[in-house]
Amino acid sequence: MTHTIADNVNAEVVAIGTELLLGALTDTNSVYLAQQLRDLGINLYFMTSVGDNIDRIVQALTIALSRADVVITCGGLGPTVDDMTREAVARAIGTELVYHESLFEAIKERFATFRATITENNKRQAYLPENAVVIPNPVGTAPSFMAENADGKIIISLPGVPREMKFLMETAVIPLLRDRYKLGIIKARTLKSAGIGESSLDDLLGDDLLNHSNPSIGLAAHQGVIDIRITAKADDLATADDMLSDMAGRVYERAGEFIFGEDSDTIETVISRYLIANGHTVALLESGIDNVIIGRLPGETAQQIVWSHNYEHPEHTVIDASMSYDHTQTLRDNAQRFAAYLAEQNNTDMAIAVLSLPDVSEGSDVEHATAVAVFVNGEVSSRGYGFGARYDLARSWPTRWALSRAWRMFKESEAG
Repeated sequence: MTHTIADNVNAEVVAIGTELLLGALTDTNSVYLAQQLRDLGINLYFMTSVGDNIDRIVQALTIALSRADVVITCGGLGPTVDDMTREAVARAIGTELVYHESLFEAIKERFATFRATITENNKRQAYLPENAVVIPNPVGTAPSFMAENADGKIIISLPGVPREMKFLMETAVIPLLRDRYKLGIIKARTLKSAGIGESSLDDLLGDDLLNHSNPSIGLAAHQGVIDIRITAKADDLATADDMLSDMAGRVYERAGEFIFGEDSDTIETVISRYLIANGHTVALLESGIDNVIIGRLPGETAQQIVWSHNYEHPEHTVIDASMSYDHTQTLRDNAQRFAAYLAEQNNTDMAIAVLSLPDVSEGSDVEHATAVAVFVNGEVSSRGYGFGARYDLARSWPTRWALSRAWRMFKESEAG
């Protein structure tokens, strides 16, 4: 059965293993497979995780076959009683398991190369759904296979061991899929924006762009930065690039003032380049927390930093005889005072002050346990957070917000 690109080949990934549902193992296999399918131009609309229960695996596979042309499973190909993928696939496509003596001999040879003892349990691995195509596994002991149902839809079963799965995907499955289907490509381009909320950006772009099918646009917020991901599906790379360029141009027309970079650009590298290119100077203060701003900017920014200091606790912050922590004011107010004072005293274009209570994690009984203030060209902007320095995101949220806010404030001052 051959598909043209108009057939819009759809896939589903089914990860099998109770350990995934218990949170004992992170499913990196599905993420890898999603990336490979994207690059092949195959749509992936669903990823399913299911435990080691034969009836639930069959149900998951049956549902997947009802909405996908290609189903890829990971895991459950070992020799133990809880390795149920082979039987589940057979039941899902309405066939029986068949023993392959030649396959068991290959497994025995594989064990011999490892100088390992094979057991009777390993015979289970030599049973495959009737008419399944064997995918030899030269880097492991679990044979993989492809099975087809009466409608021409296929299930490809791969080992759960990431090294084996990736090897077989790249050397066997991708060529198999390219040979079976007429595939185009799916390519994405990500525009990075800052200084605008997700709902405001959504409104600015408009329904006509956000509801466009090909290329499609999706928004994803990441700690002060919003990714505008444009995805195009085409017959070839040149066509996809043209489609992406056209849609990116339309996005820039509507939201260009908020876009600071693309794809691999980070707000740290972009603000660093901006400071250097414009000869802007910086003052940085951290108190109760470290590695938020100081040390996060690229090394080449060092010549722009004219003052930086880290204090043990916000309440111990003493910049000089004229400026220290004021216990009558809030944490956020103190951050604003410090940022404005540092910019004035050091005659810098930008100053950032980050104050965080060092012994507080999340859910404290204080209004703000972390406060960030940004001072740019005579204007100050600040934000407070309920978490303190012990919270695992305390060194990422304030960084992203402060630098993206600084970038936006510079742009606003340029515009007058």
